[in-house]
Amino acid sequence: MSRLQHAGRRPGTAAPGRPASRADVLEAHQRAGRHFEAAGVRSFVREQGTGPAVLCIHGMIGSSFLYRKVLAELAARGLRGMAFDLPGLGLADRPAGYDYSWTGLGRFCAAAVDELGLGRFHLVVHDIGGPVGFELAAAMPQRIVSLTMLNTTVDVTGFSSPWSMEPFRHRGVGELWMKTLNRPAFRLLMGLQGIGDRSAVSDAELDAYLMLIKRPDQGRAFLQIMRSTERTPAKQALYRAAVGGVPYPVQAIWGADDPTMTLAVYGEKARAAAGLAAVDTVPGKHFPQEDQAPAIARKIARLALGPAPSFPAPGVPAGPGPRRAGVSPPRSRNNMTQEGDT
Repeated sequence: MSRLQHAGRRPGTAAPGRPASRADVLEAHQRAGRHFEAAGVRSFVREQGTGPAVLCIHGMIGSSFLYRKVLAELAARGLRGMAFDLPGLGLADRPAGYDYSWTGLGRFCAAAVDELGLGRFHLVVHDIGGPVGFELAAAMPQRIVSLTMLNTTVDVTGFSSPWSMEPFRHRGVGELWMKTLNRPAFRLLMGLQGIGDRSAVSDAELDAYLMLIKRPDQGRAFLQIMRSTERTPAKQALYRAAVGGVPYPVQAIWGADDPTMTLAVYGEKARAAAGLAAVDTVPGKHFPQEDQAPAIARKIARLALGPAPSFPAPGVPAGPGPRRAGVSPPRSRNNMTQEGDT
């Protein structure tokens, strides 16, 4: 990306009288964060605000860029919003031969939170950032203050890539699909599957998404991630254990019209796995972070800053009062099965 600047204007902004370009958007994104290194991989993190930390983990198509609006909204509500790029995506390194499985990406997240100095934090996960984040939560449950699931998958044995993503999983076909995925095609797909209110995001911002997928390796690491998913019963059991009966409250927020990870299937499975009374919905499709950032941040802040949900103490039967919709009760850490106990 060129570093040449228009004389007299602030870096990352459009010249007077014209809309921001893809280069403007990408430069503004870079200026909003910083690079760091964890587990031998150089990555990029954006953070905004002060207060309790909220770590947002992205999935496929996304990067920390996906959460730029949510971070601002969290900051406005007295929270410290953070999002970093997973290896192989966004502005992170894309090392050949890296372990791009959910296990490997989860290990990177564990190293990243240590490197970034996070003690205890609220966790937000989206798309395959769900399985990756569940790996993180399973590795350090004592550091998770709350968990918010956004349009993700818990029961991974039944996970099926949408038609627009499935070709990437197959050698040869995936490379061809990536090569033909140009800006007009990507904008069309994001309108069909990703964003409910298309007016909420500019063409330049969508073009930035595509650049952050493809650069600088033409999407080879992206393809490797797509081909390294772990849709096994063992992983499903691990992820269910990370969302159900845990020592932190859990909520699910869903773009109600997501055609890829539908509310009726994926949302319901997430609700059941976490033992929620209901899934909290917002208008939108698979990327509600783009057109529903205030609503999402408000729901995260309600969980992070509001009074603790009144759940019965461990071993005390629940009374007749209703459970707060969308939030699961925490489980005593003493009742958790630790590694090596079985």
